[in-house]
Amino acid sequence: FFSSRRRHTRFKCDWSSDVCSSDLDKPSDIGLLPYGAPEGYEPPVMNGSPVANAFGALRAVRGSGVFWLLFGSFAVCGLSTTGLVQTHFISAAHDHGFSETQAGTYLAMIGIFDVIGTIFSGWLTDRVDPRKLLMGYYLLRGLSLFVLDPALAHGHGSLFGFMMFYGLDWVATVPPTIALCIQHFGTSRGPLVYGWVFAGHQIGGALAAWGAGALHDATGNYQAAFLIAGVACLVAGVGVLRISAAPDDLSDLPGAVVLPCDDSLRRLTARVWGQMACDQCGYSAHRW
Repeated sequence: FFSSRRRHTRFKCDWSSDVCSSDLDKPSDIGLLPYGAPEGYEPPVMNGSPVANAFGALRAVRGSGVFWLLFGSFAVCGLSTTGLVQTHFISAAHDHGFSETQAGTYLAMIGIFDVIGTIFSGWLTDRVDPRKLLMGYYLLRGLSLFVLDPALAHGHGSLFGFMMFYGLDWVATVPPTIALCIQHFGTSRGPLVYGWVFAGHQIGGALAAWGAGALHDATGNYQAAFLIAGVACLVAGVGVLRISAAPDDLSDLPGAVVLPCDDSLRRLTARVWGQMACDQCGYSAHRW
């Protein structure tokens, strides 16, 4: 497997700085089709500045309720993972008598189970409605945060169970979130939209990193921070179900696709595996 692909790989190395880079960006660079694409598929061509394209995508979707639901739910994802647990778990465990080494060991378990959970979530996303997956992930994560402080108080067995579940759920939200971005905004614009959704993740993480510390300074513990994050996850779990199963306003026009024109949203009919172009802005894309 590796030898058959090594001959296609093109690496550029600067041995003086021990840095190597590859110019492989897409499956077609090694003669492969994207996963699930039919024979004859041609990848979309992105024109213009990447920065302009990114801000153009934001302008196109800023009025979309789907975008803001994904943005808000992913902000809760960042709030409840990198901002809260990753930043404050060791401090919270230390408050309950754990040494830094013990707390760090438990936190490292998240990374181990995270790999398993993310791969399995990707497999599920190909087979299950991503909205339902996100609902389950956020609801279970919220409920688990309600028992984190008692788990820290009772010690090793219950805490092991929490870290195992939280690791499985840590990045499990990413595959269905990306799937919904592609489903609603297309394969060309969807990844750019996901970039803005991920910005929400960072905002939520920053808020929790600061807010949990402020609450700890005010109360002397993390109970309030865990409870607030748990409630936020429950709200996110309910919110993602408000995302429509199909692109907005297309129920009356089979096969229609919304093209994110920078000036307006144009609705055109096209086959799902067809070439699409907007006669107003010249944007073109393949939807698959």
